[in-house]
Amino acid sequence: MIELFGKRLKSLRTSKKMSQKEFGKLFGLAESTIGMYERDERRPDFELLNKFANYFDVSTDYLLGRIDTPNPYSQEKKSADEEAFQKFLNDPNLQVFYKELPNSEEEEIEMLREFWEFIKHKNKT
Repeated sequence: MIELFGKRLKSLRTSKKMSQKEFGKLFGLAESTIGMYERDERRPDFELLNKFANYFDVSTDYLLGRIDTPNPYSQEKKSADEEAFQKFLNDPNLQVFYKELPNSEEEEIEMLREFWEFIKHKNKT
């Protein structure tokens, strides 16, 4: 069960196209610490485990290998997310950003992505 933690953490990290160094920086951890977590050589404390789960929007039970569903409440959240996205698309004040996004440089999009991750992470701590 606990042996799944490292595999799941690595899988979630790589799904966001983040290096161990980038991921560690978000949480004030060294790249080597992330590597030890992913190789199941070390375990995070409960507070950090919760931060990881919040960041990836999965349950701690999923990270620990107790369940196979990343977020058992995702269906409820998904419909709320879809509703929020439709509201976003229909908001004339926000449509400007949405319409300009396809014409943006990759560097600008990456900056936007990083900024958004920062905001999400800040709101969850």
